Amino acid sequence: MQQGVGTIERALRAVGGHGGWLPGLLLIAGWLALPSIGLAAEGATTGPTEYRDIPYIGSRNLIWIVAQLHLLLAGFVLGVPIFAWLCEVVAWRGGEKRYDKLAKEFTKLLTSAYSTTALFGGILLFLLVAFYPKLMNYLTDIFFPSFLLYCLLFLLETATLYLYWYGWDAMQEGNKKTLHIFLGFLLNFFALFIMIVPNAWATFQSSPVVISDGTAIERAWAATWNPTWWPINIHRLIANVVLGGYICGAYAGIRYLSSRNTEEREHYDWMGYVGNFIGVFGLLALPFAGYWLMREIYQYNQQMGITLMGGFLSWLFIIQAMLIGVLFLGSNYYFWLGITYRIPGSESKYRKPMLWMLVSLLLCLAVWMTPHSLVASIEEAQKMGGAHHPLLGVLGVMSAKMTVSNLMILITFMSFVMYWRAGKQDTAGWATFGKAVMGSVLVLASIAVIVLGVWGYFVPAIVRINYFSTSQVLIVIFVILTITPLTALLLKSAKTTTEMVWGSMPPRAGYALVLNAVMVILLMTLMGYARSSSRVHWHVYGVMRDSSPYAYSPALGSASLIMAFCTFSFCMIVAFIFWVATMGDKAKAGHGAAKGELPHGIPAMAGGSPDERR
Repeated sequence: MQQGVGTIERALRAVGGHGGWLPGLLLIAGWLALPSIGLAAEGATTGPTEYRDIPYIGSRNLIWIVAQLHLLLAGFVLGVPIFAWLCEVVAWRGGEKRYDKLAKEFTKLLTSAYSTTALFGGILLFLLVAFYPKLMNYLTDIFFPSFLLYCLLFLLETATLYLYWYGWDAMQEGNKKTLHIFLGFLLNFFALFIMIVPNAWATFQSSPVVISDGTAIERAWAATWNPTWWPINIHRLIANVVLGGYICGAYAGIRYLSSRNTEEREHYDWMGYVGNFIGVFGLLALPFAGYWLMREIYQYNQQMGITLMGGFLSWLFIIQAMLIGVLFLGSNYYFWLGITYRIPGSESKYRKPMLWMLVSLLLCLAVWMTPHSLVASIEEAQKMGGAHHPLLGVLGVMSAKMTVSNLMILITFMSFVMYWRAGKQDTAGWATFGKAVMGSVLVLASIAVIVLGVWGYFVPAIVRINYFSTSQVLIVIFVILTITPLTALLLKSAKTTTEMVWGSMPPRAGYALVLNAVMVILLMTLMGYARSSSRVHWHVYGVMRDSSPYAYSPALGSASLIMAFCTFSFCMIVAFIFWVATMGDKAKAGHGAAKGELPHGIPAMAGGSPDERR
């Protein structure tokens, strides 16, 4: 005790000699209070510290927010290089310079986001080591070789990204362009492994395997190859493409709304179309990857699957259905606006099909959002005869939801095909036969999906999950793989009757692109919480129990607040990245000529332009 008092006196004298006693007293008070607020080890314990906490916020909430922001930023950073590189390859092979310009603009967003992603990753690592040292010590003991590999991959990706971006203008001719294309390939190669290596750490927590004795590399490999590792790899790869596409679409939408001349409007209108196109085609495949992931979770541990789909987390999938439904509606709406405004004369031809597609999407969404068990009072449950509604209860099970989700994918795919064919007239001799084949494939596939969905009510669950649901997925994939090449062959010799008019979209098209991006962000925060909460009170499911004060699953209301905060924070970070990325463009525009300026500089908002009111 006397030694402690002596230490305090020496500290006071030292600080007092450099600017007064008040700062010294504050410093000592803070030093004494530090252990009491949980930022230091707990008292004078003899054993190692297992958990630390932070007041008011809570260690789990802080790590939750930082980890979610890091994952969203990482998804954007890993998804954008894929289609940026593909756009550059298209420009290189086809000679269309606008694709090269688009690829460069995508990469400009990437460079602005890369350092922010790394920053949040470093913060997350420090917080995990500080607040959950026991868990991190356990994971480090298992995955130490992959930690070293991850550091090497991160260094390689950073160097490749700098060469790819800063060498863009210098590598535009001959062999230098080939080298630049190769650098883009390496960037995506390293990014892929940067994604799948940490996926092993996260999936091991949900589906750990028995680790046999062996070398450090053998133990790390055994833990990496767990049942949900590859489903998560595929699911996150597609989700990153969807996130990157829709965020780039939102960037284009915002730039379109603030464009000051015709050239900018045309460019960002086209960029918004490409971003929406990438997001939609990723979205078509994403439910299939999600179904595979859930199937592997059920096979690994049935109780975990029941917790997700039938327990307290099941209501998250009702919210998920609403978000995905809005995303499908927003994407289709953007296609329909494109038909109406970009392709003159097509509105009257496609108005009825668009109406029927809208009605079908709304009906499918209504079925998908129908819960199996209703939140009802005792009196309401007695009147219904139970927790399940006598009429709508049959729509709340997976057989109905799998059916309508596949139908929504088919409708969205046909919206794109309709947009693709608009303004063109078939001239091939086999056009009538080809369209009849495509129509038959679409009708028969839709009927088959509905029949399997209804039949699923009368077979055991194992038959429905292993055979019927899988067959529905394969049927939809068959439709996409059949109609896409046939349409491309027909349009190869088709006559263009109406040229595409870029820059004529109404302002609400830009709003739709922003809405789609927000829905994707909300969706990823929602499902990230669902996957983590499926472990309930385990750090590593069935292996390391959570003995901290936060060993419980937060209520859905509390979780929704955190998810909403993460979404808002990420949108603010992305807005900052957009602002940084456009600073140079604004400076160039200020020194350039005002060629082709719009009448009032900034286009009118929704409802303000004559074209939009017609």
